[in-house]
Amino acid sequence: TTQQATALINKNDAEVVDIRSKKEFAAGHIVDSINIPHDSMQKRLVELDKYKDRPIILVCANGQHAGSVAKQLKAAGHEHVHRLAGGIGGWRADNLPLVK
Repeated sequence: TTQQATALINKNDAEVVDIRSKKEFAAGHIVDSINIPHDSMQKRLVELDKYKDRPIILVCANGQHAGSVAKQLKAAGHEHVHRLAGGIGGWRADNLPLVK
């Protein structure tokens, strides 16, 4: 949930990975999140190796694509992978801040 994600970010230094397209990311994203579109995740997995000891929160538009990306990350050795329920839509619905 957005509450759990906020707690992970603030207390556990979680890394937020936005898997939406560059265009969607540019329209509004969570502060300090990194953008790796889901269709290029396999090629760019190595970029996340430095976060293996930290929780990773996957953010997509509505929570649809994060599941398959979570499986890729777990297969690559990431143990603490989370999906934001409702994606960025849920984040907006809870009136949480976005940056452009």
